[in-house]
Amino acid sequence: MHGRPLLLDSLELIEAATSIVDLQAAVSTIRDNYRLSHLVFHVVRMGPGGSDNPLLLLTYPQEWIDQYFRENFFEVDPVVALSKTGFLPVDWSSLDHTSSRTSRFFKQADSFEVGRHGVTMPVRGPRGERSLLTATSNLQECEWLRLRDVCLTDLRILSHHFHERALSISGLRETRAFRPLSRREVQCLEFIARGKLPKQIAPALQISESAIRLYLRSAKRKLGVTTTPQAIVRAVTLELIHA
Repeated sequence: MHGRPLLLDSLELIEAATSIVDLQAAVSTIRDNYRLSHLVFHVVRMGPGGSDNPLLLLTYPQEWIDQYFRENFFEVDPVVALSKTGFLPVDWSSLDHTSSRTSRFFKQADSFEVGRHGVTMPVRGPRGERSLLTATSNLQECEWLRLRDVCLTDLRILSHHFHERALSISGLRETRAFRPLSRREVQCLEFIARGKLPKQIAPALQISESAIRLYLRSAKRKLGVTTTPQAIVRAVTLELIHA
């Protein structure tokens, strides 16, 4: 793609989306660009008391989608269960395929060429939302492992951007005004987004490391998030910083 990193192009596609239709198109384009068989973004739950499975953006064949809903495979799919406990990417090879229900599920999925291999990134939002980004492939195992290793870091980053953008433009998350970030909070977030550590930022801003951590904590509080990566994604989405 014009010699630019795929990640940058993919992030631009996500951030440019102004509707769910746009975001679905981004899912399809990103799948093609990374040479995956399928890509799925799935909002599993909208926090405590929220609705289940309110949003699915996916490239699976329509016949498989219809069967999935008809047989309510949400209750069987071990990938969906990752949203309840998982934090880290999970390769499908580590999932339990031994029970009769899951074995039947994977056999049916394979008949629709959903993907012999896959990796899923769980995302936990600041208000209890749970979502998943799943990439699948029908390559031979050795080729899949190479592809997975190349795109895994990108997919982890993209999963958080899909989450924020989808909830923002779908209306699933109530929008609210955020308290404006101070100049120092913006500077600290931008440095962290570029991979700098507090001890590297301190001399540049001529403030102490403890002050930097204080600014980061206050930025997270204003943005309504609990972790620094979430703060960065939220600030980029709101165009408060340019990472």
